[in-house]
Amino acid sequence: MSYRGRALGADTELHIEREGIRIGSRFLDYADVKTIIPMNHRVLVDTLDGEQIEISMLGFSYDGFWEELSGSFTARTLEALFVEGTPIMSVEGEYETPEEKGRARIDLYPDSVCILPPTCGAVRIPLCFIREIRLDGYLINITSNDGTNYVVGRMGYDTIPFAERAQKAADKIKKERAALLAKLKLTPPFAHIGLFRTTTPELYWQAGFGKGCCAVELFTQEDAATYLYRFSEPQSVFTLRLEEALEAMGPHREIIYWTDEQLNQKSLYRMAAARCGAVRYLRARADGRLIHNQTHSDRLAEFLA
Repeated sequence: MSYRGRALGADTELHIEREGIRIGSRFLDYADVKTIIPMNHRVLVDTLDGEQIEISMLGFSYDGFWEELSGSFTARTLEALFVEGTPIMSVEGEYETPEEKGRARIDLYPDSVCILPPTCGAVRIPLCFIREIRLDGYLINITSNDGTNYVVGRMGYDTIPFAERAQKAADKIKKERAALLAKLKLTPPFAHIGLFRTTTPELYWQAGFGKGCCAVELFTQEDAATYLYRFSEPQSVFTLRLEEALEAMGPHREIIYWTDEQLNQKSLYRMAAARCGAVRYLRARADGRLIHNQTHSDRLAEFLA
């Protein structure tokens, strides 16, 4: 929809689009947005490079503009988190992550909890990697297998139902995932196997380990390649982060091997990497890839030796 307002020092047309907002002749991609804040009938848009854009003089269109802008930003964020389907619950509440806290829309999906503030700090928490969901008064503590703690709550009468449904969904997705993993077969030299999203059981991966190194084979029905990593932390730590990263990216394997320059050319993937610490962790440890050809087996064995 088109709006009239004042921004960048002039009266201008404002168009809210799927991937960003057009301010006159300038297009601002949501991937470059840090926060969107409503304040006294103005909207303040802070960018990741430190610029602040004030949008004002919207008149009676202000409420509609804010609702559409924040909704469009959230929809694009869900795309970047590769979230599909309909949430079990969608509520407004308080949240706290290791990076920030505030109030936000919080969605419960069959396989995840999504915290969706109007900032670049949105997160998707996979229920298959949850160690504990604990209700403490009006707050729900969600602790992942790697010890990261997220807090959501103060949702009014929705707080207890949200906690109960989240626990039920976590129990269900863990059982489904375990059953699907049990059907997959390892092929040497790979010793660890995993799924991407539980909803796509035909897509999976295998990992083989050497001293401080890991080779990952992706089975995504595309041209095959083996992705190589080197790490200095304990193998158990790397494996946890590897599982989180591959679950987060789903079949979108470009995210783990594209260069920063390539990633920057596709704003959705740039947003995806920015919103998942495990993906950034894995990218930082990349050591190339092996294309499948006649020498693949020998080169793989040499790498893992």
